[in-house]
Amino acid sequence: MTGRVPDGERLLARLPQVRGRLTRMRALADLTWFRVGGPAEVLFQPADIDDLADFLAVCPEDVPVLPVGVGSNLLVRDGGVPGVVVRLGRGFAAIEAAGTRVAAGAAALDARVAQAAAAAGIAALEFLRGVPGTIGGALAMNAGCYGDEVKDVLVEAHGIDRAGNRVTIPAAEMGFSYRNSAAAEGLIFTSALLAGRADTPDAVTARMEALLARREAAQPIRERTGGSTFRNPAGFSSTGRDGDSHELKAWKLIEEAGCRGLRVGGARVSQKHCNFLINTGAATAADLEQLGETVRARVKSNSGIDLCWEIRRIGVIVSGSETA
Repeated sequence: MTGRVPDGERLLARLPQVRGRLTRMRALADLTWFRVGGPAEVLFQPADIDDLADFLAVCPEDVPVLPVGVGSNLLVRDGGVPGVVVRLGRGFAAIEAAGTRVAAGAAALDARVAQAAAAAGIAALEFLRGVPGTIGGALAMNAGCYGDEVKDVLVEAHGIDRAGNRVTIPAAEMGFSYRNSAAAEGLIFTSALLAGRADTPDAVTARMEALLARREAAQPIRERTGGSTFRNPAGFSSTGRDGDSHELKAWKLIEEAGCRGLRVGGARVSQKHCNFLINTGAATAADLEQLGETVRARVKSNSGIDLCWEIRRIGVIVSGSETA
């Protein structure tokens, strides 16, 4: 789809009343880590879980509804996002630790969940300290870091489906795979129950801080970026093809294809870690997406391997005539 989203006035008139906030043509660039992209036709910030459920139960079926988190792994295209973008706020950010389990709202930052677990002496959630984003996003994509993933610690996820029904999904029914889940279309996660194991707070904190230091040393986390751009390709190991292995790293393929430092407009492949795209300050979403596709093409030509986007790309592409 190309063009730009409508101004939202007609859509807003069709939407139910809410206790939270409905904002027409809300800029999304300042809500994403890349700091690019067009507006949401309508942004919905529900007051609480009841407000979200009531809205979804009445919202017309033909209206697209798309949840977003803090935009850490998201590229919003320049034409904006049609329909309703849902962004959960404080009412969905509670974190409670008890025993060896942590209950966390979908809007809770992954890093804060890891810190709460450490303070409570709960191990196995340290990896979340190195995952940018929220618990909702982590559930949707089976987020992970340095060998650990959400699937390893999830007990159950909670959410609201497109019809406004509350659902509970046991971990075994999430259909987790590498950087993906099989959650139903239209489901909006609201919280998760995670399980770890007992350890001393000092020991957990030490491992967590070591992981964070490793990440800061290797990744351009203080740049305008969106995290890892491409998934590590499936079916390859250090010895060749190997089923569902993901040992072969996307960054290595990108480097071997000569893409480190490659630029398109205001977008650049990071010099520090070449599986990261950087907005140098003046990039458009189109620059970043074109750069990513250029990298994919060069890797394909050099190695024969198709890289798959890990960054989620949403919204409307602006045609060339509209940018002239």
